[in-house]
Amino acid sequence: MNAFRDFFRDWFGYSRRERRSTFILLNIIVVITGIRYFFPLHDLSFIELPVSQEWITTDTSRDGGSRDRTSYAPSVQDPVRRSAARIRILDLNACDSASLEALPGIGPVLSARIIKYRRLLGGYASVDQLREVYGLPEETFGLISGRLSADSLDVKRIRVNSATFGDLIRHPYFRKEEVPALLKYRELNGRIDGLEELLTNRVISVETAGKIVPYLAFD
Repeated sequence: MNAFRDFFRDWFGYSRRERRSTFILLNIIVVITGIRYFFPLHDLSFIELPVSQEWITTDTSRDGGSRDRTSYAPSVQDPVRRSAARIRILDLNACDSASLEALPGIGPVLSARIIKYRRLLGGYASVDQLREVYGLPEETFGLISGRLSADSLDVKRIRVNSATFGDLIRHPYFRKEEVPALLKYRELNGRIDGLEELLTNRVISVETAGKIVPYLAFD
C-alpha cells in the first residue's frame, strides 16, 4: 500500500499541500454535482404582458412632495371616422349666408337665393328642394347635399281652414288657379278635413299635393 502511494505521489509530483487542495476541490465538485442532481434548475419563462394605454406615474414636485399623474397613450383613430368628424352638417333651416358660402360651389349669389327660397317655402322639408333653387347646378348639389340636413318638422305650416288669399298665393307650390279654387271650395263646403278631400274634389293637382303636403295644417 505504501509502495502504491509512493508511486502515485512520485508519478504526479504532488506535494502535501497540493494533495490537500486537490482533495478540497474534489469535495466541492461532488457537493455541487449533488445539488444539481437533487435540485435541478428550472428554465425561466418570460410572460408577455399587454401594454396598457393608461400609465400611472409619480411626479415629484419642487417642494419635495409627490403627486400622481396619469398619462394616456395616444389613441389611433380610423382616418375615415376622423375625416367624417371634421365635416360640419349644416341645417338648411337655421344656417346663415356665411355658412352657406363656405360650401363648395356656393357664392354670395347662390347663398342669397337659397335663403330667399327658404323664406318663400316656409323652410326646407328636404335637402332635395335645393334642386329647385334657380341657378344651382346639379354638380354643385352633388357636392354639398351630403353636408346639409333639413327636417320637415321645422317648416312653417299654412292653416288651410283660416288662411287668406295672400297666405296661399305666396307659397311657390300653389298654382295661381288653385288658390281661388281652394278658397271657393272652403266657402261652399265649410271646413276642409284633409289633403285627400282637396284631391278627390280636384281642387288641387296630384303634383301640387305631393309637394305641398309638409306645409299644410288642417286643424
